[in-house]
Amino acid sequence: MYNFKEIEKKWQKYWEENECFKAQDDFSKKKFYALVEFPYPSGVGMHLGHIKAYSGLEVIARKKRMEGYNVLFPIGYDAFGLPTENSAIKQNIHPRVLTDRNIEVFAGQLKKVGFSFDWSRVIDTTAEKYYKWTQWIFLKMFEKGLAFRDKTLVNYCPSCRVVLSNEDSQGGKCDICHSQVIQKDKDVWYLRITEYADKLLEGLKEVDYLPNIKLQQENWIGKSTGAYVNFKVKGIDEVLKVYTTRPDTLYGATFMVVAPEHNIIDDNKDLVKNMDEIIAYREEAKKKTEFERVQLAKDKTGVRIDGLVAINPVNDKEIPIYISDYVMMGYGTGAIMAVPAHDTRDYEFATKFGIDIVPVIDGGDVSKEAYTGDGLHINSDILNGLNKKDAIEKIIEYLKEKGLGEAAVQYKMKDWAFNRQRYWGEPIPIIHCDHCGDVAVPYDELPLKLPEVTNFEVGTDGESPLAKIESFVNCKCPKCGRDAKRETDTMPQWAGSSWYFLRYIDPDNDKEFASREKLNYWMPVDWYNGGMEHVTRHVIYSRFWYHFLYDLGLVPTSEPYMRRTAQGLILGPDGEKMSKSRGNTIDPNTIVDEYGADTLRTYVLFMGDYGLEAPWNEQGVKGISRFLDRV
Repeated sequence: MYNFKEIEKKWQKYWEENECFKAQDDFSKKKFYALVEFPYPSGVGMHLGHIKAYSGLEVIARKKRMEGYNVLFPIGYDAFGLPTENSAIKQNIHPRVLTDRNIEVFAGQLKKVGFSFDWSRVIDTTAEKYYKWTQWIFLKMFEKGLAFRDKTLVNYCPSCRVVLSNEDSQGGKCDICHSQVIQKDKDVWYLRITEYADKLLEGLKEVDYLPNIKLQQENWIGKSTGAYVNFKVKGIDEVLKVYTTRPDTLYGATFMVVAPEHNIIDDNKDLVKNMDEIIAYREEAKKKTEFERVQLAKDKTGVRIDGLVAINPVNDKEIPIYISDYVMMGYGTGAIMAVPAHDTRDYEFATKFGIDIVPVIDGGDVSKEAYTGDGLHINSDILNGLNKKDAIEKIIEYLKEKGLGEAAVQYKMKDWAFNRQRYWGEPIPIIHCDHCGDVAVPYDELPLKLPEVTNFEVGTDGESPLAKIESFVNCKCPKCGRDAKRETDTMPQWAGSSWYFLRYIDPDNDKEFASREKLNYWMPVDWYNGGMEHVTRHVIYSRFWYHFLYDLGLVPTSEPYMRRTAQGLILGPDGEKMSKSRGNTIDPNTIVDEYGADTLRTYVLFMGDYGLEAPWNEQGVKGISRFLDRV
């Protein structure tokens, strides 16, 4: 009989005492850098998803060592963020204490399962020696104009006094207290990721990512080509600029729609005859989250601006201007041209409000529905008889020649909102001075440490808890020496995970985030595995940070990860996604205790195709256990 408890304990002790999996900075050896997404340590510890995520590269790392490679297979903890903070508030424990406790639980479980990680290089994003360099990279971005502040609309819960993400405010209700969420103006820090959109797209040609991972990144960035078109507003010195991918349909533009918050309304309120109606609509729009406002399948609502009329630039026809909540200031220019004959949403809007529908592409029956297919142009003057490609080229040339517009490129990806009104995160190292503006904390004063607090609950009116700590807030401006105030928002959880793979290379370096000599040897990551849920935001964010460091000459390769794969989900025994509410979760610890780590690891790898989802099967676990007994 295979006595797994004695055997596993013996070898795990041997591995640890002899540092069997420690990577050597021996630059004469051929290297292999295997990377897994580091976990967010919760008190519950590992779940089966962690086991599967790590097991794939665990096998590859052991194989590579046997082939003579110098293998770096590290692990760490992505431990800042809301889950820990909310749990700490609930348990009345400081997040630092809770984080350390959770990490201890996680580390014990990882070792018990026998993963061959290099335990000499463990990192923790909440450690001051780590987030010093997160702040350092942020300040480099600030220096280059890639970190900036701007005012925007956010989802705000008046009851919880906190700004919420779209995911935390589905249906316009707060996930925590179920109160109605409102839209609120707030100063927000952004990272200008859009400046790297083309580089992020081009870089995908250099790497070996699964096709669906590349496609998801391309779709997230969402590059489109089209034109900016200028619509004059009758009787005033005002132009409404729109972006469109179909400038060839301009002759069919029969109305315009602007965001309810668009400045043209307030700038010309003396001309607007129905301001009360517009103000009432704005108040209703504030109650909707960004997610609700941009949904395609929803009732079309809006108000015509009585007193302002636009001029179609290609035929000089007067067209009405409406406000509607599906147009937002943060998307494009905050104004759109509407071609109801060839756009389903515009068609529904025009039908509801009795607006003209003029077909400009031959095909379909616009008396019944919008025609969204291809065809030759009609009712389009200089474009009549042309196909889509030729018509777009000709109209852009015409717009440019007449000073009415120009060719343009836009991206669906928006600049990255980069602050949270919470305590448990990296302090943003910026000082606000009335005389000098936003000033960077000097590099030699990093890390800007989180102050010790007993009360870290969210502040009033969506302010960070740090705003209540006068000793933290009040400071001197590094430039002029006058009284100033620190930024009190913290960075989002994504910050620490945007460069962690670099810190594994040199985790104890206090002079730089990693030595160039070691970076030259270990980078790029040879193989990175993780969840499909992270192949857009996390992978794009980390590639953005890495591209930025590459442009500064601080890293040796243009891309951080040469290969990226993803594991499929482990479903519950009922074939459904595991969740506590369904009662179909499986605790990996109980499997290890009953059958051993080898059984768990082997079963997870033999469940089926590694990249596909597969249901948990207790009989399969028992079958693997019997197999190992025979071996």
